Amino acid sequence: MSNLKQAHYGHVVIAGRPNVGKSTLMNRILGVHLAATTPKPQTTRNRILGIHTDKNTQIVFVDTPGIHDNYKGLLNRRLNKTAITSLPEGDAIIFMIEVGKWKQEDEHVLTFLSKEKAPVVLVVNKIDRLKSKEALLPFLEKVQGQYNFSEIIPVSAFSEKSVGYLLNQLRQYIPAGPFQYQEDEITDRSMRFVAAEMVREQLTQILKDELPYTLAVTIEEYIESNERVEISAVIYVSTESQKKIVIGKQGKVLKQAGTKARQRIAGILGQRVHLNTWVKVKSGWMDNSHMLDQLNFDAGK
Repeated sequence: MSNLKQAHYGHVVIAGRPNVGKSTLMNRILGVHLAATTPKPQTTRNRILGIHTDKNTQIVFVDTPGIHDNYKGLLNRRLNKTAITSLPEGDAIIFMIEVGKWKQEDEHVLTFLSKEKAPVVLVVNKIDRLKSKEALLPFLEKVQGQYNFSEIIPVSAFSEKSVGYLLNQLRQYIPAGPFQYQEDEITDRSMRFVAAEMVREQLTQILKDELPYTLAVTIEEYIESNERVEISAVIYVSTESQKKIVIGKQGKVLKQAGTKARQRIAGILGQRVHLNTWVKVKSGWMDNSHMLDQLNFDAGK
């Protein structure tokens, strides 16, 4: 832990509707691909802590599932509860939106943020996609009137420079206090959890719209040795037809996803990884509380 007299420690919650780039932002801040990111909404299904430490400041970023107005199904309700109950943890809250788009879902998120005492920093993401930079200022003026934001900061979550500026601005909201994590720690999650996220991420990337959100991954075996890490991952789907889709013709989809996930995991660990994958059918798991607990889906506080 840090013994610096002027040490600062605190939490910043990253909130917003699905698919605005919250996990991409946290990965860029950490410099490690920790949280699963895909173009699909609701990729993040759990509350994940990402720990950023510099000389005298330790900020714990809380990456949350996208807050949405679909309360049908137990899984959707759990995602919302996990995100909403994480908000009070923040010494500051990042409210992330997408440039040029202020949606009803954004207003829905704001109804929860407005109940919090912590300062809310509006982060306008994906400015790299703007065809004309002149369009940015009118949009910023529009969103400025939605709430009394502490700051409005345009960023591209892929840009080291703009994310660095955001990180520097966030330091002012972090109270004085000793570090709570070792300086080389980057998350509160185990590598078993991260490995499962990487497998799910790659399958989602490959399958795109071919498979709905009826896919979950759990790690049944994680064995470390001096030579390599042995991981056994089980992929759960709802039907036999979905199982065939995940495996792919002659096992092509499963093999491709496994290879890319293994490379991601090895990059984080800095050592060789052997990854085995299986696909199992569990009908109705998305609305089964016991199954969601088994699959490590947060139940909220």
